[in-house]
Amino acid sequence: MWGTVTAKLRSWEFILLVLVVVVLLVAASGVPGFTRPFSISTGLATFAPAALMALPLALLVIVRDIDISVASIAGLSSVAAGLAIQAGQSVPVVIVAALLTGLLCGAVNGFFVAVMGLPALLVTLGTLALFRGLCYVLLGGTPISPLPDFFTVLGNDNIPGFVVPWAIVPFLVLAVVFGIVLHRSTVGRRIYAIGGNPETARYSGIRVARIRFVLFVVSGVVSGLAGMIYMGITSQVAPDGAQGLELDVITVVFLAGVSVLGGKGRITGVVLASILILALRKSLQLMNVSGYTQGIAVGGVLIASLLVTNLSQRFFGAVRERRRPASQLGADTT
Repeated sequence: MWGTVTAKLRSWEFILLVLVVVVLLVAASGVPGFTRPFSISTGLATFAPAALMALPLALLVIVRDIDISVASIAGLSSVAAGLAIQAGQSVPVVIVAALLTGLLCGAVNGFFVAVMGLPALLVTLGTLALFRGLCYVLLGGTPISPLPDFFTVLGNDNIPGFVVPWAIVPFLVLAVVFGIVLHRSTVGRRIYAIGGNPETARYSGIRVARIRFVLFVVSGVVSGLAGMIYMGITSQVAPDGAQGLELDVITVVFLAGVSVLGGKGRITGVVLASILILALRKSLQLMNVSGYTQGIAVGGVLIASLLVTNLSQRFFGAVRERRRPASQLGADTT
């Protein structure tokens, strides 16, 4: 039992939890206005799209893939929704247009990566530019506004009687869903198996290409949902919608302890990392730090998280090697 407790205390999630508590306490005591209900509500709403897109991206990284086009998919989905609004379509049709656009974008990424076997980083780097370019081609330079009340309420209003905004609700719901799928289902075990060793997983009968394709599609659909939330927050549809959110999304995933080598990561870490980056962003904003400087800070956190996880893996790997019996070490060398 003591060994289990010690392992949990050494886990990255526990370290993240400590960091979250420390950062929140420092911000609450040292940043004016941080604990005000308005600051909490706007902070949660503003960061909701990035936190939402980090959930499926974590699963993609676990299977050794990545999708850096998520913000462009969100932007293109919002443009599709905006064009549907402009055409006088009802809210359900607008929602379907956005989600279907996200699905198609995810399917494009999944086809080239999972079916054609191209590197995920290069494919999604290309589609990042492609989807963003389509936003400008389809919409031009004129934003679409006003939006139906459904979207403005989704992006700006709170749940009646609470400080919690509607914008964060999809993240809270999907975090539970993704957690159950990844940690309590057969699909989750297959995802970890693919990330651990794709060839072994394939020989074990796991349909590796299909799962990778589906994960890209899920990422696209969730990005489409994030795009609708983002356009609700800004109360308009613009061609540069959600641009730049890639940094926050990727930082959350790797700060969460999801291994860049695949096969490791938990949704709990994604939730904690989201809170940490949200607190950092909101604190810098309240201290009147420019958006560019905030980007520098988030980029620094990304590099630090990669460095710390890499060093910790090496350290604990070396400790395990020293603790191995001499007979085992001798057997390995023969």
